[in-house]
Formats: sequence, C-alpha cells, structure tokens
Amino acid sequence: MKTIGVLGAGQLARMLALAGIPLGFKFIYVDPSHSSPASWLGEQIVAPFEDATALQKLADSSNLITYEFENIPVSVVRKLAQTRSVFPPPIALESSQDRLLEKQFFNQHGIDTAPFYSVDDQPSLEQAIAVLKLPLILKTRRFGYDGKGQFLVKSLEDAITAFNQLGQKGIIAEGFVKFDRELSCIAVRGIDGATFFYPLVENFHHEGILRLSLAPAQVHATDLNLQASAQVGRILQALDYVGILAVEFFEKEGKLIANEMAPRVHNSGHWTIEGAETSQFENHIRAVAGLPLGDPKPRGFSAMINLIGSMPDATKVLQIPGAHLHDYGKEPRAGRKLGHLTIRADSLEELNRTLRENLDLLPLETANQWQNRLNR
Repeated sequence: MKTIGVLGAGQLARMLALAGIPLGFKFIYVDPSHSSPASWLGEQIVAPFEDATALQKLADSSNLITYEFENIPVSVVRKLAQTRSVFPPPIALESSQDRLLEKQFFNQHGIDTAPFYSVDDQPSLEQAIAVLKLPLILKTRRFGYDGKGQFLVKSLEDAITAFNQLGQKGIIAEGFVKFDRELSCIAVRGIDGATFFYPLVENFHHEGILRLSLAPAQVHATDLNLQASAQVGRILQALDYVGILAVEFFEKEGKLIANEMAPRVHNSGHWTIEGAETSQFENHIRAVAGLPLGDPKPRGFSAMINLIGSMPDATKVLQIPGAHLHDYGKEPRAGRKLGHLTIRADSLEELNRTLRENLDLLPLETANQWQNRLNR
C-alpha cells in the first residue's frame, strides 16, 4: 500500500485522506497543531514544518508528498523534493506565496489583474496612491488569508493607519475593482499533462471569509468558462503543474480579472464531493499518484455553505433535502471554519427554493447579497 505524505493536517488534508483511502492509499502528516482534523485518518507527526527530524520521517515514510496550504516555507518543499516526488511543484508554491510576484506572473502570461504597486516605505505608499487613486486595497505580500492582512483604504489617513498595521514594508497596493461578482476556477493536471476543468463557481464572502459557493456559476457571457480555462491552462502549462489548482477571479462586464491562485485543493471546490462526478480531492490524489483523472462534470446544482464559529444542529440541517454535512472536528472559535454543508439539487429552481427556506444558515449580509443576485 502506497503512503502519501502531507504537509499540514487540517480539514483539507482530512478530505484528501477521505478521498484517497478508498483508492488504497495511507496517509502521514506533519503539522505543529495537536489533534488536527486529519490525524483521525493517519499518523500525524506533531512538529514545526522546518523540523529536520520530522521532515526526514515524513520522507522515509512516504512514496510521494503533497501539501494542503500555501504558507509552508518553500525551502521545506524544495528539500523534500530532493528525495521524493512533491506535487504541486515547489515553483507553484513560490509563485503563490507573494502577492506581488503572483500578479507579475499573471501579467507575464497574458492574464489581467487589478493594477498594483509595491509598497515598502511611506514615499512608495504616497506614490501608489498617486498612481492607483483612492479607494485602493493595501495587503501584506505574504501570509494573508481569509481577509487577514488587508485593508480597504479610502483616504490618506486610512492608508497611513493600514501601512503601520501591516508593518510598513512587504506590502502591495491594489487598485479597487468594482466587480460584478467573484468567481473561481478549479482545474486538475496530471503527471502526463492531461488537464480537466471544473465549471466556474460563484462565491460570496463576508468579513473576508468565503460563506457561500454556487456551482456551476450561471454565466451570461457565453465564453466565460472558456476564458477561465484558457487562462488557468496557461498557468498550469507554465508551472508544469501537477494536482489541483484554484484561481480566484473578479468578473467585470463579462471579462475575468485574476485575483489570486492557490496551489492546492480549495474551499470553493468542496461542493465537488457530492456535486461532481469526481471530487477535487479524489482528482488531486489521482493526479499526484499518476492515476487517470476523473470526470469533473457536475451532478446537477450545488450550494456549499461554510459553517463558521459554531456548528448547526445536525438533526435540523440533515432534514434539508439534498443536504450533506461535514464536521471537521475542530474546537469552536469565532471566525473559525468548523465544517461545511453542501446542498445538491437536480434543478436550479429546486436549489434556489431550498436556499430560500434555509437562509438562516448564512450571515444576513450574504443572504441579502444572494437574494439581490437572484433578483437581477
């Protein structure tokens, strides 16, 4: 039985294991947190990612290695790649960890982004404001996620406050995009170069955290999925990528503007577990293990709701038609992703009706945003 080593043992690693165990794989993880969600489904080495002894044990115990999030030091992945196959390749991790390098990479491959400017001191902050105009977004170049490390700036006073809170260096300023909606494209590429694309997904965020994903996204510009697959395809080719890649886009007037990419299975793809012929998790395992890829075709229509801060009553939510509950086994904490609920339906009308009847599962702002979208 082959063993897959995973850097990280959170809920994404857990769902990778749930997809990989039926295919005959065992799992071992390195993660500094005790009792992580994936530890129920394999051995967890509790240690920092840079711990040489832990990395050696992971390499010795694994036939191949992957990772579940992008804030792992690239040096760690490169070291492991000297003795084991590591997918996605280290260059993909490096490209996604720095928002400035990521946007430069997109532009180099003909992919539109918001205008941006590097900020490392107050003169460059003032120059960014002069070039990009207000409002704009200030973000850390590294280690931000779920809305952390970023500020909407509407005045010079806001800019200086955000600049100080972000550490006064290693910052990127981005022009504010008044977009129509947020979308994501999830793709998988195998070792042999075979590539499949899941349909575009529409995403709704609140307080910087994904709250609701609808799949497949309803597209009005007929070539929108083709735009996404062409752009993501160029990224996959340039990186000689293997595994699942997610790219988040803004849609504005029928055109796509790339926001960021994640070289891993992605929150906006959780619907695929019940809502696609082959889940993103199974396809990631298939890809990194050199197996034939599975069909990404959707099974009807799906809504994925992130469960943040507290879990709902399972008895209640499992009465919802087409509902599938995923509890990650985490201790409740404000702002923490504890699980998700996927609702699947055979028709869009049925899915919308079920969502209307269960809007209490969403933050009020997200519920209103979804209803406004529905009424357009």
